[in-house]
Parts: sequence; structure tokens; C-alpha cells
Amino acid sequence: MPEFPARPARRRRTDLLGVTEPVRALASAGAFAAGLPLLQLAPRGEPHPVLVLPGLMASDVSTRVLRVWLRRLGYPVVGWELGRNRGPTHEVFDALPRLLDRLAAEHGTAVSIVGQSLGGIFARTLARRVPRQVRQVVSLGSPFGGGDVDDSPAARLYRRYSSQHGTQRPVRPRTSLAAPLPVPSTAVYSRWDGVVDWRACRQQPGPRSENVAVHASHLGMGHDPAVLWVIADRLAQPRHEWQPFQRPTRFGLGALFPPEG
Repeated sequence: MPEFPARPARRRRTDLLGVTEPVRALASAGAFAAGLPLLQLAPRGEPHPVLVLPGLMASDVSTRVLRVWLRRLGYPVVGWELGRNRGPTHEVFDALPRLLDRLAAEHGTAVSIVGQSLGGIFARTLARRVPRQVRQVVSLGSPFGGGDVDDSPAARLYRRYSSQHGTQRPVRPRTSLAAPLPVPSTAVYSRWDGVVDWRACRQQPGPRSENVAVHASHLGMGHDPAVLWVIADRLAQPRHEWQPFQRPTRFGLGALFPPEG
């Protein structure tokens, strides 16, 4: 039996999800505003630095809601401060490791990295290269695994800017990136993702690696209530006592999360 549905049917579904992405992202924004009182009950943990990386062709503006909310939870949060994300450019190769090093030195502890889409791929790459400086990685709709990634809207946009990318390989092969990291990692994905193949956003489960499903659109992950709860819960984990995510049961919050699989 083939792993994925027939290509025409899959492509029709992808096109439909892509067309409705902006509307569904707005719905997540509305749900965030309505659910803000409940989100105040999200777990809080030891304050430590958090680096938030935007997706392809996005900037720190796209992660502002997420960063402001995490600051309210008590975390010192920074964006990547590199303008629009055009992919693995020479500037990214040079600046991201230095930014991570500066944050770890300033705060005297490892940094949690939250990366949306391509930002999550950069986060996983950093975790492999300098694991001592990375506390954990949370990726949001990041297509680092298998699946029909080369035919996705994100892949076509990525190729459009390939001339600006550095000659150094930005990441290891996808099969390697999907393998468990040397630090705890959570891969958030959605079957309703209209930009990337959701199958490509999952990693190999392990003692410190997990996949968490949500209902969000790709563009709306940065302000979707379920995604924000997952991020808060993961950041609240004690550094050396990481445990897999458990769906909340209070106040009906569990309904925000579809079953894993």
C-alpha cells in the first residue's frame, strides 16, 4: 500500500488548504484573543533565554505575538534580528551561531530555540552543531523529514531564492534532521497545513524527541492557542527532567489537540 494518497487527490487537498491559509490564520488570531484568559494559566518554568526564528520570507514581525506572550511568561526572548528570512544565506551562516553564543554567554545558560517553518530547520541544525548551547528545540510546521516536500508551495518558494543561498550546506540530509537531536525536541505539526507537507514536519520519536499534532494552519501557528500552550509547556520543563507533552485536561483544553497519528 502506498504511503501517501494518489498525487492528484493530494494535490487538490494541498491547493485547497493553501487557498484557505490566510482565512484560517485569521481564525487562529481570533481564537488567541478569545482564549487569552485561559492562556494565562499556561505552565511557567525557570526563566532562561529563548531564541525565536521566523519562517521563509518572514521576519521578526511574524513572531511578535509569540515573543510578547513568552516575555509575559517570564522568559527573556529575542528574535533573530536578521530581517526577512530568505533561506540559508551567507549572513545566516555567520550570524546565527554568533547570536546563539552571545545569548548563552549573557545569561550563563543554554538557549531554547523556537523555530517556525524554515526557522525550525535552522534550529535543529544549530542543536546538532552546538548542543551545549541549546537547551531544547521546538519546531512549528518545519519540513525537515520525509514526504512530498519538493512539490509543496514552500519548496517552490525556497527554490526561487536559491541563488541567494550560500554554498555551504545549510542542513544535513532530511533523514538525518528527522533523527532525534542531542537535546530535547518537540515537532509541532498540523494535518491542515496548507504550505508544507505535514508528514515532513514529524521526527523520529525517542526518549527526548516527540511530535505534537495541532489543528492550526501553517501561517497561524505563531499565534494559535494550542501551539502557544505547547511552547509554554515545553519551556517550563526542567532542563534535566524533560518529559513528553501531555495534553491538558482542565477547562476543556484537550479539545484543542487532535489525536496523535
